[in-house]
Amino acid sequence: MTQEEALDILKLGHNVFLTGPPGSGKTFLLNKYIDYLKHHRKGVAVTASTGIAATHMQGTTIHSWTGLGIKEKLSDGDIRKLLKKSYLRKRFRDTNVLIIDEISMLHAFQFDLINQICQAFKDNPEPFGGMQIICSGDLFQLPPVQKGREPARFITESETWKSMDVKICYLEEQHRQEGGELLTLLNHIRNNAVEEAQRLLLNTKAEKNTFPFTPTKLYTHNIDVDAINNFELGKIDGEEFVYYMDSRGDKNITAILRQNCLAPEKLVLKKGAKVMFVKNNFDKGYVNGTLGEVVDFDENGLPVVETFTGNQIVATPASWTIEEDERVKAEISQIPLRLAWAITVHKSQGMNLDAAEIDLSRSFVEGMGYVALSRLRSLAGLKLLGINELAFLVNEEILELDRILKQMSEEVAKDFRRIPFWLKRRKQKQFLRSLPRVSRSKIRSEEKPEPISTYEQTRTLVLEKLPIKEIAKRRGLTEDTILQHLEKLVADKKELDLEYLQPPKECFEKIKMAFQQTGNRQLNPVLEILGEDFSYQELRLVRLFIENQKSQETEESTPKRKVLPPKNYKCQTCGRPIRHKGNCLPCNVIIKHKRDGKEVPKYRLNFYKNKTNQF
Repeated sequence: MTQEEALDILKLGHNVFLTGPPGSGKTFLLNKYIDYLKHHRKGVAVTASTGIAATHMQGTTIHSWTGLGIKEKLSDGDIRKLLKKSYLRKRFRDTNVLIIDEISMLHAFQFDLINQICQAFKDNPEPFGGMQIICSGDLFQLPPVQKGREPARFITESETWKSMDVKICYLEEQHRQEGGELLTLLNHIRNNAVEEAQRLLLNTKAEKNTFPFTPTKLYTHNIDVDAINNFELGKIDGEEFVYYMDSRGDKNITAILRQNCLAPEKLVLKKGAKVMFVKNNFDKGYVNGTLGEVVDFDENGLPVVETFTGNQIVATPASWTIEEDERVKAEISQIPLRLAWAITVHKSQGMNLDAAEIDLSRSFVEGMGYVALSRLRSLAGLKLLGINELAFLVNEEILELDRILKQMSEEVAKDFRRIPFWLKRRKQKQFLRSLPRVSRSKIRSEEKPEPISTYEQTRTLVLEKLPIKEIAKRRGLTEDTILQHLEKLVADKKELDLEYLQPPKECFEKIKMAFQQTGNRQLNPVLEILGEDFSYQELRLVRLFIENQKSQETEESTPKRKVLPPKNYKCQTCGRPIRHKGNCLPCNVIIKHKRDGKEVPKYRLNFYKNKTNQF
């Protein structure tokens, strides 16, 4: 199917699964349809299964957009809680077309849960509440991460898929000009032509490629990745900064959180370390998978990361929580980074790399070779460290599914071509008219009145003497972020009464003494003195009090400029009350003109007419 045919099918309002090999123009086509909808002021939501995939289309993750988060089940109570959230109600009200990119990394059960949420918000039993759904992706990518012993299932095996009457648009034309050999290699793998793929790779002599910089290394196993990262970190001379994961709440639940969290329990960093963010934070400008380098550490000992796009981000602690009945049952917090000289093939999905060293000698599942190689832009950027027989194999079920999808796409294309041109346009206009229009402010980012600063919002709640936990709950932020706000407010010398937040005296004195021993305000040296008996949050809170106390002492010791009361003088010429000795300004002007033998200008006389009678 061609791009033009697929775009026309999208405009008819059908639910569509858009697929095809790399370079077939899936993302280009989606962006074209998004522009078409926005031009006609129709509400469209752009999402993806992962954060890094969402950034390619300036969207957000489907988990965040729907409010699903990390939940694996939804009770009636969970749905009711979601329906109470005004921002979600507004989001669904303004959306009539939902796009989900990189659909291969979404579980079948997650697809069903998303459908359930959409039906609830739209109050409509049709699939996804009657919205047009467009799924895009390549099922030759690795399947979703398996949960326990359950086999991974693509969305094509979900209950929702069976009822949504989806049209398959399989793009087969090649539109990417670069990386011709790489695209040929990937197509060999897709067609299960293993010998041709191996022969092509052998002819490129990819194992001899060298680069003027250190490329990202892709490995199949975490143990290899960890060993390389630790080795590369040890080669850097410089001070180590160590960050320990903090946890609170139910021990069994926190253990599960620790096990599933991508951030390590002990994170060791140095200036010059290659790192990768492991959590989404669109406000700060990073997503799960954003790569960068530690270029510095701020005054609080937090790493400053420069991403490969040139942005500098202070990596503050992030939290992962599990809630039940609007209460946090367990929470862990850690700097959302991990070392990234090497990363796993599975974690690389959604990335685009100019160059990479890839080791496929220990591939343990079909499709790993395809995923690793499809991260590259061309074979010139590949240095192959090893390969085994499994690397280029593709799962038989995927090959069969791909064959069925191609056949279904051909049938859709044939049916579409039979429709007269005038009828296609009429149906497209009918669908467009059926979608409600949204205001231009929803489509374009217009200038808005400057909102109250997030720091001032926190300060207002502190003035009400609310505990940090309650402030975080009301603001919808983590406790670490609230502490960061308080540190900023103290640094800006804002008026704050923090006495009610002071930790117990014994705890406070121990931490304060440790800060005095180190002679600076960094947290890591203090933690080394005290051990793991105290959390980062407690250290930051005591440091906050120390800084606040210093600020107040400095303010009191600084001599204030005395403001003398104004003295009442009178103009020596006209007697008008003035604040200095001599004459008032009008009289000085007139005296100067008389002294120089000049005629006083009429506008001066008119303006100061009450003064001229003195001469």
